[in-house]
Amino acid sequence: MKHVYTGKTKDVFELEDGSYLLKFKDDMTGEDGKFDPGSNTIGLTVPGAGRAGLSMTVHFFELLRDAGIETHFISADLDNATMTVRPAKVFGKGLEIICRYRAVGSFFRRYEDYVELGAELPAYVEMTFKDDDRGDPLVTMDGLNILGVLTPEEYESIASQTRLICGVIRDHIASKGMELYDIKLEFGRTADGVILIDEISGGNMRVYENGRYLEPFELTEKILA
Repeated sequence: MKHVYTGKTKDVFELEDGSYLLKFKDDMTGEDGKFDPGSNTIGLTVPGAGRAGLSMTVHFFELLRDAGIETHFISADLDNATMTVRPAKVFGKGLEIICRYRAVGSFFRRYEDYVELGAELPAYVEMTFKDDDRGDPLVTMDGLNILGVLTPEEYESIASQTRLICGVIRDHIASKGMELYDIKLEFGRTADGVILIDEISGGNMRVYENGRYLEPFELTEKILA
């Protein structure tokens, strides 16, 4: 097993058979000891956070598989907080895809002159580079094409897949009496095309219940109940 990458919340290892192992850590993004899914820095370490994030990720990857949606997920070991996945090549140095159903977080901070806090959005998809030093800058379809990161066809495919995937996730969350406000996904290239990769956990989404934001641990408990 070869260590290939150290991330903020996961470490990545290459296995002998060509698949990859993701090791979920207990580190969480935020500032001053407070969790923030939109933050670019580690703000706190919570024992059990890695296993909780993996449990929720497995739950949603299996849900998507049952819905006929392809992902990189192969298997998971909850006791060791690891997940085995298919190899996939990230776009550029990393690209994040955000699907927004409510005007909160960075979207509201950018556009508060034009929208009310919490206003409904129509599954609005935007993409940002994973670049902590530059604050994860937004990038357009034309920009991604010019920079050689995504073709227009790949952009449209990812945007379409994002709306489909997030619709499944949103409906599942709604069936449990909660509301998905926004969620962050990642995709990668494989020999068979572009598929969903990384994770789907409380650490990369905002979910509310009766107007109250749910922290990742509480959200995980409610999703898996």
